[in-house]
Amino acid sequence: MKCELDNFASFGVAGNFTGHLEQAGEAKDFENIATKDTTAPKAIFPTFIPDQDGTTPAFLTTYPFSFEEIIFPTGEEKVQIEPECAVLFQASWKDDKIASLKALSFCASNDCSIRKEGAKKISVKKNWGQCSKGISNNCIKIDSFSKGGILDRYRIASFLIRDGKLFEYGEDSRVKDYSYIYEELSAWMIDHFNNQADQGPQENIGKYLLSANKPEKLLVSIGATRYTEFGKNNFLKNGDFAAVVLYPEDKYSKEEIKKMAESQNFSHSDISALIQKVIL
Repeated sequence: MKCELDNFASFGVAGNFTGHLEQAGEAKDFENIATKDTTAPKAIFPTFIPDQDGTTPAFLTTYPFSFEEIIFPTGEEKVQIEPECAVLFQASWKDDKIASLKALSFCASNDCSIRKEGAKKISVKKNWGQCSKGISNNCIKIDSFSKGGILDRYRIASFLIRDGKLFEYGEDSRVKDYSYIYEELSAWMIDHFNNQADQGPQENIGKYLLSANKPEKLLVSIGATRYTEFGKNNFLKNGDFAAVVLYPEDKYSKEEIKKMAESQNFSHSDISALIQKVIL
């Protein structure tokens, strides 16, 4: 089904795939952030807030998603694809707190990020204006956000196409291999939406949600996979194509997905794919 996401608040989860933060050079940012256990995600961060009362930082109120393009940030050099599974949740509120989350659908996401030292908040490396992030226009309905549900079948693949050549960018990974997934992730997100403090790279997410008049739909990119050696050492350039693909492993092989990426042709309704051209 076609994704209609323009008015939804959107977020990302940092540190939900073992090894990604270390590869991205960001593990040090979270040294002083206490977590429930060593595998727990480090933070939830905002990427877009449809602000209602004018109190949200202005850059977060710019809609950053595109189905087709990444516009390179002015003055930056190191920008990487962040291949992720994005999940659309229905939020139920009780007073000023989120009481529950129901997963509705999922799609491929490029939570594209600037790599730079000294950024005070995660969000400033995520939303630099229009077309700074990517979302597939094919969302797939979730039957159950739990073990045994549809997402157990899906994998995340990502590629960079440069000068007509295809390179694997992120490790081909199972969605169910996120550190936190399903009920555990939902409980963690509810806690962080309601209680995350403005500390280090973290932000007070509850304040943003209240400024947006308690949105009932939340889009969350639930974590970036580890990079291949190529992905770790190669940043985006003008004219590149960035691809993120969510596919059911019981129907398509890795080689079949690579061939589809080479032709930039994903026509199957059970595949959520995103291909974006990089533009300076």
